[in-house]
Amino acid sequence: MHVPEYVLPEPDGGFSLLVWVQPGAKRNEVVGVHQGRLKIRLNAPAVDNKANRALLDFVAKLLTVRPSRLELVAGQTSRQKRIRIQSAEEPVWSSLCMGGAE
Repeated sequence: MHVPEYVLPEPDGGFSLLVWVQPGAKRNEVVGVHQGRLKIRLNAPAVDNKANRALLDFVAKLLTVRPSRLELVAGQTSRQKRIRIQSAEEPVWSSLCMGGAE
């Protein structure tokens, strides 16, 4: 399976997903790649950790993994974030590229 440039395999079998987040958008959607990161627009505002929670929920839904399997490990207050994905099986990365919008 092809691993996109914004996914980094971890030594323990998990993955890191590098994302660029744009909060406060009209809807949640994947809009492409920006500076080597998956660019995601979120309708949640960047206050009180709302955008971070919305990001984890949105990515979990796209990858069809439980939100509890995702952890924001870097970029809590930045647009550039790193999400740690713990999954027994490799997620279907193409589900991130299909433009996933809600």
